[in-house]
Amino acid sequence: MVADTEVCVIGGGAVGLAIGWAVAKSGRDVTVLERHKRPGLETSLRSSEVIHAGLYYPPGSLKAQLCRTGAAFLSRFCETAGVSVNPCGKLIVATSDDEIDALQLLQHNARRNGVTDLQLLSATESRALEPALACSAALLSPSTAVFDSSAFLIALEGALASASGDLVLQTEVTGLAKSANGDFAVDIQSSSGPAKFTCRQLVLSGGAAATQLGRMMAYPKAGCVPETYFAKGHYYALAGSAPFRHLIYPVPSAGGLGIHFTRDISGAAKFGPDVVWCAQPDHTFDDGDGTRRKTFAAAISKYWPALGEDSLSPAYVGVRPKLSAPGQPARDFALLTSADHGVDNLIGCYGIESPGLTASLAIGDWVAHRLT
Repeated sequence: MVADTEVCVIGGGAVGLAIGWAVAKSGRDVTVLERHKRPGLETSLRSSEVIHAGLYYPPGSLKAQLCRTGAAFLSRFCETAGVSVNPCGKLIVATSDDEIDALQLLQHNARRNGVTDLQLLSATESRALEPALACSAALLSPSTAVFDSSAFLIALEGALASASGDLVLQTEVTGLAKSANGDFAVDIQSSSGPAKFTCRQLVLSGGAAATQLGRMMAYPKAGCVPETYFAKGHYYALAGSAPFRHLIYPVPSAGGLGIHFTRDISGAAKFGPDVVWCAQPDHTFDDGDGTRRKTFAAAISKYWPALGEDSLSPAYVGVRPKLSAPGQPARDFALLTSADHGVDNLIGCYGIESPGLTASLAIGDWVAHRLT
């Protein structure tokens, strides 16, 4: 019996669409399933919209390799597709002398990742670039940029369609199994009711739901589906304009890159994210008594003393699916193939947090090349 589709990708965020496009470009039949009414609503559209240069990740890791490759790929795609990009660069700032060593270590790590354009600046040199900035030193990353993530997803959806790939929205996957003939049976629930279809190859790219999806399958190898932990991150919008031309990041903190200043492609300024661990993905903005805003203002004031707390207003919340529990060291992306779990023609993508958006097109190629 012939499968309904050759390749099924579950999850229609940036990574799922990128995988679908990469597969469709190779001439294979592909269907991408997304449970929401449009792509990217859970994670891809709830980020800082930064094209990362690849500074932070352990050399040789998938995050380091795919971020570097993905940043170049993403920039070319945006130029071709007419997606707006602002190559503004960023400054990672030491707000005390004690943090300068951390900047030097970060610069060394970046060099090992092939990022050779970083410049370590003194406080005077930093203020020459950004007069409103307070710092003891800063690391300039001229190749960091921001882009229009919403327009990117629309363009990527169009690229998938142009390559004859299918995107099916508002379709929830409720069950997965390997059939006797080697195909996969995918149980789905949509507005039309329950249904089942089959595919020869299967990719799990469910973001925050990756572990849940992975555990629907039976595996020859025990313990091959990693646990996912959720880090909720709040963003505040700034009323009025900010005095910075560059993005401003603090020295990285536990669980994230710190409460940083960025702006969207229209120029609107925002700050975030913080790190709030939660049991399940939760996009509710939580600051009933104003404590969170005070915490944000205190963190931002370390590098922008002129900030007025009253100029911050709640914007949105993102949730990062992590493979490390609170207090544990950050872990790499987990892109698991049959060598890891023992099921032929199945690839599972777990822990796709930052820099997943930057790396999305590179992840798409990585997965497509491993589907035979």
